[in-house]
Amino acid sequence: MNDIGFKSFHDAGQAVLNFLYQRFGFGLWMITRVEGDDWIILQTEDHAYDIHAGQVFNWADSFCSQMVLSNGPKIAPLSDDIPAYHQAPIAQQLKIKAYIGQPLTKEDGSLFGTLCAIDPEPKSESLKEEQNLIELLGDLLSQILQTELREIEQTRKNERLQAEALRDPLTGLYNRRAWDQFILAEEERCQLYGHPATVFMLDLNDLKFINDMHGHAAGDELIRQTAVVLTESCRNTDIIARLGGDEFAILTVENDLESSQAHQKRILQNLQAKQISAAIGFAQRDPSDGILTACLQADKNMYQDKLKRNYGLNGL
Repeated sequence: MNDIGFKSFHDAGQAVLNFLYQRFGFGLWMITRVEGDDWIILQTEDHAYDIHAGQVFNWADSFCSQMVLSNGPKIAPLSDDIPAYHQAPIAQQLKIKAYIGQPLTKEDGSLFGTLCAIDPEPKSESLKEEQNLIELLGDLLSQILQTELREIEQTRKNERLQAEALRDPLTGLYNRRAWDQFILAEEERCQLYGHPATVFMLDLNDLKFINDMHGHAAGDELIRQTAVVLTESCRNTDIIARLGGDEFAILTVENDLESSQAHQKRILQNLQAKQISAAIGFAQRDPSDGILTACLQADKNMYQDKLKRNYGLNGL
């Protein structure tokens, strides 16, 4: 490992996984991310289980969740001897007889995920003597990770500055071209670090009616007012775009389901306060599919919301 120049957390992680496999064997080494109930696989060195990056398991089912709670040791050469591991649901899904786990942490000390390994066969008790090495490598990865997460925030700021020219002239929001660029850039980061991301899609209900009854100047003012409401309803780190016509989109990161639901409610309440009628839908990024799929699902959810509103208005 001394000859390897680590250019990124991903490179360092792959080097560590390969080093640990060469030193200790084990059928599967992983670097994971914990996000809510999800245990997201970010990187693997797999020789036995057919587990790959992007797969998602239930965090509470894992040995690692028990290790983090101190219900089991970081190194278990005979994992069946540890009640918390023997009873873990994942032990019913996979043949696991030996386990190694080490938490990976964020800068504030909270849990990011784990460096861990499992094997279908028991290992020697002498493996416990290697705990200092495992902890050292886990701390190394955590330090590299923390540095990169700080750099990501600056990268996002730089991306927004570079996209200043890609603004919708009517609203001042980002245009579709900027939106597409932000989506692609964020998807790359989500794949590397397992960041949660949520996409909101919004469509005005009354724009055609207002254009027909009061003219396009009134319609333009409705679009501008909607942009103001969305800006006031979002964090300054959220990406808000006008995709065209009366379509708007919002991208948020580090938002769980509960936060996203609250965000949707806040947007609708603020729109209603301005007497703006709109349909809105959101979808969270599934690590197995990506943000583009979340965009499509959010769009479908928005149209379902529009149908429900029209159904209620028509009284059918």
